[in-house]
Amino acid sequence: ALAPRCGWILPGLEQRLAVPAVVSPATARTYAAEAKTAKKDAKRTRQEKIKDKPPPRRRPLLSKPVDDVYLTWLYKRPSYELEQAVGMLKKFQELDFTYPKQFVYINVFLDMALQKKKKVDPFSSSVTFPHRFTDEVNKVLVFTENEQEAEIAREHGAAIVGGVELIKWILEDEIQADFYVAVPAIIPKLIPLRNKLKRKYPSTRRNSLGSDIPKMLQFFRECHEYTVENENIIKTRIARLDMPTDHIIANLKTIIHDICTFKPSNYDPIVRRLVIRSATSEGLLLNLDGILPQVQTVEEKEEEPAVDEDQQKPVQESVST
Repeated sequence: ALAPRCGWILPGLEQRLAVPAVVSPATARTYAAEAKTAKKDAKRTRQEKIKDKPPPRRRPLLSKPVDDVYLTWLYKRPSYELEQAVGMLKKFQELDFTYPKQFVYINVFLDMALQKKKKVDPFSSSVTFPHRFTDEVNKVLVFTENEQEAEIAREHGAAIVGGVELIKWILEDEIQADFYVAVPAIIPKLIPLRNKLKRKYPSTRRNSLGSDIPKMLQFFRECHEYTVENENIIKTRIARLDMPTDHIIANLKTIIHDICTFKPSNYDPIVRRLVIRSATSEGLLLNLDGILPQVQTVEEKEEEPAVDEDQQKPVQESVST
């Protein structure tokens, strides 16, 4: 008797079920604004809590471990004298029975900052090492329209010699070379290649434009090119591990001294950190004392004879990669 009949509905419920509730646009916007404000307040509160929270205290790194086995992250990374580090690399090779003629590499970490917000642009350069460690010879193209100069270029090892007829083949990538040199007489005709060759375009600043063809060919056929990567790192090889220690040191100092010319001496040294390694060894941090070139005083610089701008290597105006 108390059970409701089939289809029985309470009074007024039928109307509420049949007509869905409608929320006005103004009410919806109010709810959304309130929810957004509450979310912002909660985020601001979390940020304030994080800011007010004191930073975690970190134990100062210890200088030198006293045991043979230790946790490396608890100690400062040791630095070594250059001669000591090269000796260690040679010892690692003997203990590991690795290839004795493997390459020696350096990683140079740079400080590119200048005054205010200015900085040294990433650059590339070429050097000739005092002690060659590879038989590889670069492919050099010589631009000249003088038959006598062309013959001299071929005699001194130029891979390709020619005039304006080479422009079309270079633009179409039919001809490629590691370096391009030219004599002054032809340089006005090579302007179409400026955007194509970019930093390899012949210029007096890079010593690739001049009248001494044998000298240019000797340099660019044997030179070693390096480039700044990731805005402040240079990674390059400098020698072979089986070379005498003094030869490896001389090659390293040659490239470091060239790198230092790209930043004025009145700023902090451009080389901030230097790591040396072989192809199969760990990297060894080097002590920079005795590696970086000595900074000359102002009086000594004033006594030096003036150098022509074309022959002077740029410091701030570097070659962009």
